[in-house]
Amino acid sequence: MKRMLVAVFTLILLSVSAVSAQIVPCPTMPPCPEGQTCPLIDCPPIITPGVFTNPEWLHVDFHRVQVNIASQIASTNVDLQFTNTGSGLAEGTFIFPLPRGAAVDQLTMWVNGVAIEARILSAEEARGIYDAIVRQYRDPALLEYIGSGAIQANVFPIPPGEARRIQIAYSQVLEAENGLIQYVYPLDNNSRQIALMSISVAVTSADPISSVYSPTHSIAINRAGDNLSFTAGFEATNFVANGDFSLYYGLANDEISVSLLTFRQSAAEDGFFMLLVQPPVVVDQARVQPKDVIIVLDQSGSMDGAKWEQARNAAIYVLHNLNAADRFNVILFSTGWRIYGDGLQPPDRVDDAVQWLQSQMPNGGTDINGALTAALEMADPERTTTIVFLTDGLPTEGITDTDDILTNLRTTILPNVRIFTFGVGDDVDTVLLDTIARDFRGSGSYVRPSERVDEEVAALYNRISSPVLTNIALDFGGIRTELHYPTQLPDLFAGTQLTLVGRYRDSGDGQTITLTGTINGMQQTFVYSGLSFRANAGGEPFIARLWATRRIGDLLNQIRLNGENPELVQSVVQLSVRYGIITPYTSFLIDENDILTQSGQEAAAADVAEEARSADASGAAAVSAADDTSNLAAAEAPAAAPTAGGAPSGGTTGNVFRTVNDKTFVLQAGVWIDTAFQPDTMTTTQVVFLSDAYFALLELSPLMGDYLALGERVIVVIDGVAYEIVPG
Repeated sequence: MKRMLVAVFTLILLSVSAVSAQIVPCPTMPPCPEGQTCPLIDCPPIITPGVFTNPEWLHVDFHRVQVNIASQIASTNVDLQFTNTGSGLAEGTFIFPLPRGAAVDQLTMWVNGVAIEARILSAEEARGIYDAIVRQYRDPALLEYIGSGAIQANVFPIPPGEARRIQIAYSQVLEAENGLIQYVYPLDNNSRQIALMSISVAVTSADPISSVYSPTHSIAINRAGDNLSFTAGFEATNFVANGDFSLYYGLANDEISVSLLTFRQSAAEDGFFMLLVQPPVVVDQARVQPKDVIIVLDQSGSMDGAKWEQARNAAIYVLHNLNAADRFNVILFSTGWRIYGDGLQPPDRVDDAVQWLQSQMPNGGTDINGALTAALEMADPERTTTIVFLTDGLPTEGITDTDDILTNLRTTILPNVRIFTFGVGDDVDTVLLDTIARDFRGSGSYVRPSERVDEEVAALYNRISSPVLTNIALDFGGIRTELHYPTQLPDLFAGTQLTLVGRYRDSGDGQTITLTGTINGMQQTFVYSGLSFRANAGGEPFIARLWATRRIGDLLNQIRLNGENPELVQSVVQLSVRYGIITPYTSFLIDENDILTQSGQEAAAADVAEEARSADASGAAAVSAADDTSNLAAAEAPAAAPTAGGAPSGGTTGNVFRTVNDKTFVLQAGVWIDTAFQPDTMTTTQVVFLSDAYFALLELSPLMGDYLALGERVIVVIDGVAYEIVPG
């Protein structure tokens, strides 16, 4: 039977083998509904193989994408090469799906340096070809491109062992929505590897640029000093795509910029929102709030050696990077504690403090309570105070009980104090450190034995060195919002970005969001109007998964720090199943065949509860768990669903998950099942694969094509109805 290959760069090559090949006519269109004008298919003959022995013969050598965006006009240059590693001749049709909504006004295409004729297909024309190919070859993979245009051209015969290099250039206009501009590059979602994948985006703007964000790929960002341009890059070897590449950037104002994205599965359900809050990347030093920095550094005997050298260098780095109006002090603790200066010191005392630090050596025990209490008593209620607390061990001197230490801190701390903790190594009290970071509006980090203390501290301090707005609060006006993450809004610092996700109930255009905070002791208010919260289904599906990722992380942190709670445990299990987010606490979901049933989820909840009860507060496993859950709670992108072969850590066989938009599907007994399906209470409406009803189902939801593209047997839940695709 004719085999269609869909490569990860959305190359659709109707492949051939030289054995017993025959010419077959171009796929025919389904009947045209009366009264409508339907597109015609214009395509070359397709050679179909008599024998197809190796589906992996198409090797992608490289796939490079260079994007230049100037004044919201994006020019995309694609350069890719593939080699026929099989033993037969190959030719066919090249179809390159374009981003949805892209209006391509220029197109050039070359094969091995020779210009060839290619067609730009409208979304309607492309839909006709996609439907026809799916009907002809019983392969629904193309359905995920329903609604998008395409580029179509003939691919010359490719002899065995030879390569073909294809270059495409096209341009499009990018629209701004709610203060954000989005660029999308289509990457097919299948298992074919690309030896070298790279995407480079260069943006120039007449207006300053605020947020830069990719929810899909880990990108490196380099901003220009004038803040009117930036470059973002992604590169990987042996790359397998897991969805399109997406990049957002916002246009800044002179103050703090706000951009909004929303998603709704249906009009009957609450929506999801993501709010990006971006202070100026670079601000005049006169606008940076003066702060006090108190370094609390563990000097116990266990710090001896490389840890002490790195920790001391970290403290010195912070001291050398104070702002002109800042003040500081240093507290070293072991058996008791010692303080560098009498009260907070001006920056001109830094060199003397550095000399003092360099003369100190580690010895003695670990009095955490005494050192932190001394730091809090030093805080000035009129100034922002940052405490950088670094330790490598459990409390062994003075007050050692975790609850007693936390009680002492809560009774002493002022509302303007932030504590940032660093746990060095694995012999730390993760419950103590994470509770301090959570309750006192800082953040927590762990420096594993293979990592450097000075690098971790420097990275954090670079982010928090220039506060521009503290004690912030957000008012969403007439929109009811809930379940925000992060749960406590952090202070805003120059050059950083706050990403807030949550749920919303009401909707409407022209909405107003108000941001308030403190600048140099004075209350400031910023108003952002004309924002739109979506009322109907649609938007950016990744927001739902990002929200679920953070909520799971927050729930696991609550369980870890406060003890087992049945309601929290059940919420973790339900969210993990619904969104395919596998954590160290829920990795058993990979092996459970009944995870969609009530009994299966109750068994899963019992396992989570047992895991929580048996978890230790210190040790390598405890630090790993603290790291994992904290990373989930602060994630900037949705957690990836586990691929074939098991959980993210690998090495386990069992359920296979696939993420499609906001939904997660699990493969069981050859059927891709929407994890929103509840077999205990739901029955399915059956639709025969490739029937007229099957193609009519594509019109039910703008995302339905993405779901049906999974395969011939799918169960998907839309507006509470479970549709089951069954063989004809």
